[in-house]
Amino acid sequence: MQSLNWDDIRLFLAVAREGRLQAAARTLGLDHSTVARRMNGLEAALGARLIDRSPRGVLLTHAGDLLRDHAERIEVEMIAASAAVGDDAGTIAGSVRLATPEAFGTWLVAPNVHLLHARHPTVELELAPESRSVSLSRREADIAIGLTRPPRGRVVARKLVDYRLGLYAAANYLDRHPPIDTLDAVKAHPLVWYIDELIDIPELRYFDQIVSDAPTVFRSSSIAAQQAAVANGLGIGVLHVFAAEQDSRLQRVLPEVAVTRSYWLLMHADQQRLPRIRAVVDFLDEVMRINQHRF
Repeated sequence: MQSLNWDDIRLFLAVAREGRLQAAARTLGLDHSTVARRMNGLEAALGARLIDRSPRGVLLTHAGDLLRDHAERIEVEMIAASAAVGDDAGTIAGSVRLATPEAFGTWLVAPNVHLLHARHPTVELELAPESRSVSLSRREADIAIGLTRPPRGRVVARKLVDYRLGLYAAANYLDRHPPIDTLDAVKAHPLVWYIDELIDIPELRYFDQIVSDAPTVFRSSSIAAQQAAVANGLGIGVLHVFAAEQDSRLQRVLPEVAVTRSYWLLMHADQQRLPRIRAVVDFLDEVMRINQHRF
């Protein structure tokens, strides 16, 4: 059996995590034929088939599962070695990808990221604020803010904060219409909401908890776009209280009506002690302390 090298291990991990040679090629910045050729070479070097190919993608064989376990430990050591050298030089540096729900990233992280930069100017934060879930196991992010605790896996999780959503409309919109004093009355107004089929996170499906069967006039996969439409007088929306209360154009409708959700801090168990990861976690804790009054 020939000796292995780190580049082949990285390539194998990309294939294992993406489930398709073409997707792994995009992740690695290689072409499909190169990935296929190097996978064949790796299998020949090991004398074992690592993946079963099919039109639907690739599946790891038993040997592939065994190699993945070892490969991920090697990856952790490579990351730790890089971090240790940086630490020894007295500098916390490198990029950290943070995946968050859009509201958290847009209204909490982005306005405060200067605090992280001031403390650690050589740490580059990559913010991905989306309304879809991300996979930490596939290394789609280094840290994620989730809306629920993962049921399993090598993920460190702790609750950051509970937050509320409520009904809002623009003050000038409410001035032009009769008072809204019941949920049934809400149904007579234009409503703003998500595009249902683009909601990838179950915890975002809270519309029916407030105004079931209500007609909508505008839909967007972006909660920031929804808030902008409501704030400019389109109609009524279900918005994040911590964001809507900062917009002077908006007014709460039926304040007793609310949905509560939670933000969870999630990270790889094998990366939690890396200096650049700790720096971003400390920054997120600071953001929570600064904005505690908004929750």
